[in-house]
Amino acid sequence: MTEPLFPRPIAHRGLHDRANGVIENSASAFAAAIAGNFAIECDLQLTSDGEAVVFHDETLERLTGESGLVSDRTLAEMTNLTLLDSAAQDRPQTFDAFLAQVSGRALLQVELKHQPTLDATRRLAKVAADTLAKYAGPVTVESFDPRLIALIREYGFAGPRGIITYDYEGEDYPPGITEDERYTLRHLLHWHETQFDFISCAKDALTLPAITFWRALGKPVTAWTIRSKVEAEAAAPYIDQIVFEGFNPDSVS
Repeated sequence: MTEPLFPRPIAHRGLHDRANGVIENSASAFAAAIAGNFAIECDLQLTSDGEAVVFHDETLERLTGESGLVSDRTLAEMTNLTLLDSAAQDRPQTFDAFLAQVSGRALLQVELKHQPTLDATRRLAKVAADTLAKYAGPVTVESFDPRLIALIREYGFAGPRGIITYDYEGEDYPPGITEDERYTLRHLLHWHETQFDFISCAKDALTLPAITFWRALGKPVTAWTIRSKVEAEAAAPYIDQIVFEGFNPDSVS
């Protein structure tokens, strides 16, 4: 029997708990996920000097209290910021530092964040691929942007690659999306370009025809973001694993 791609629940941005000082995408959140024997989902943004930093938002306000864009800060500037409400005074990590911390102790689901230009898109894919070429632990890469999934393979990453998707109704993400692009993304019509190995799908879009079609053909599906056992149970018939936060999926209560 083939080992599942995602045998354990995936802690969304690490096992974070802001109320108790453990902030998303922080060293403390990643340490907690490892201690709980969970896989780890994390995010990569590109800095002004073309380096990868583990950080979710395009802007700094919510997580650091600073103003402006991540893309306007150097890597040194980003890693000198303190994450708001962090009990351990955690700071954003370089991708190298994050990988050194995990050191193969958890399966990774690394999201490459959408970038505003093609040059930045290519740079993020190249930096991620080059960094992962030195890493021996289990890792997958994913993105909303089909170009990033295609590019990281072009730049040498041979591990599993996934497309992140949702119903593409209402919210405009990525920014500036056209109706044709919305249709292509909703129906995963970029297969020839991406040749994705798995799908990471919003929990309210799991029954979309494209999702059920590709899962029937053997592509694993992870659901985001699951925030309770009730949501996990509702999603279970349609997925192979959950991306979770705010509860312990191993708890019996």
